[in-house]
Amino acid sequence: MDDWQNGGFGLYLHWPFCQSKCPYCDFNSHVSAQIDQQAWARAYLAEIDRVAEETKGRLLNTVFFGGGTPSLMEPDLVAALLERIKSRWTCANDFEVTLEANPGSVEAARFRGFADAGVNRISMGIQALNDEDLRRLGRLHSVSEARAAFDIARAQFDRVSFDLIYARQFQSLQAWEAELQAALALAVDHLSLYQLTVEPGTAFGARHAKGGLKGLPDDDVSADMYLLTQDICAAHGMPAYEVSNHARPDAQSRHNLIYWRYGDYAGIGPGAHGRLTQNGNRVATHTPLTPQTWLEQVAQAGHGEHPREGIPAQEQAMEYLMMSLRLSEGTDLARYNTMAGAALPQAQIEDLVDQGLLARHGTRIMATQTGRPVLNGLLRALMS
Repeated sequence: MDDWQNGGFGLYLHWPFCQSKCPYCDFNSHVSAQIDQQAWARAYLAEIDRVAEETKGRLLNTVFFGGGTPSLMEPDLVAALLERIKSRWTCANDFEVTLEANPGSVEAARFRGFADAGVNRISMGIQALNDEDLRRLGRLHSVSEARAAFDIARAQFDRVSFDLIYARQFQSLQAWEAELQAALALAVDHLSLYQLTVEPGTAFGARHAKGGLKGLPDDDVSADMYLLTQDICAAHGMPAYEVSNHARPDAQSRHNLIYWRYGDYAGIGPGAHGRLTQNGNRVATHTPLTPQTWLEQVAQAGHGEHPREGIPAQEQAMEYLMMSLRLSEGTDLARYNTMAGAALPQAQIEDLVDQGLLARHGTRIMATQTGRPVLNGLLRALMS
């Protein structure tokens, strides 16, 4: 059995367009006044056919429309892509199709169209339940609009997740606790809760470098927010199954689990990444960032990828360790040993267990609640 089968196989399609660029966002997203959705349909369909030919015979577990703002896609385009996907792969019985949405692009008719097309899970970027903070984050919607959009999504889909960002400017621990309680009262089965990070190359990054991003909580307050989040979500029956993701039983994002369990996934669209195994060899795939460049490459070269790069066995093992330790289920040491051709240092594992940063159950190790906030340190210690 190839190693990727331990994690499954998914397909990621990147829609690179947004209504506006948020100042904290470092994803590959672009604002465009005109989008030729027919041209995008032709390119996506060609790439789906190409990747399907390479992965013939596989069971497809998930599809994820990410972005950007995929809810800006026409439902007919989503339907055409899913129809082609289902004709080219055998799909799992619990086939999951997720589409990301922003509240400003949610319309009842459009969402009915997505449901009819085969989307069965929505991930909504709400980001804050405070109008002033939404303005600071550069969001185009209000809290009332977000709640209305969420109600529309719930009317069409059984599975609806939404994102919130915490450790925002001028946010206190008490304010985050109240907002989190409100979010949990709203939530269906899944929440993604991210600490604000200021990334280079973003508007926030430039502002921060000039000393203009005021009121960010210090490291201690941010850490308290993280720990409070874990306690409150667990008490509401939505414990963390991954560092930033919380779900009720059996409601985890199956697509994202493929990443964290180090399965295979094909990435289609500008800026999309992938991991694919062919003839026992795993390769990394990536694509041009610029939408027009990607479109032209698909049309002219017959594919939308940069040259593929083989991933050495030791690097695969390191990637698996980095991804799997983010999960509450942790890392399978036997699997790691097979991939790396050597075991992790037992003395280091025992030391981290003694410090209360790691737990060990049988052949698995997992970060404890104390260890998760210092995950990068755990990884450095284990790989030293």
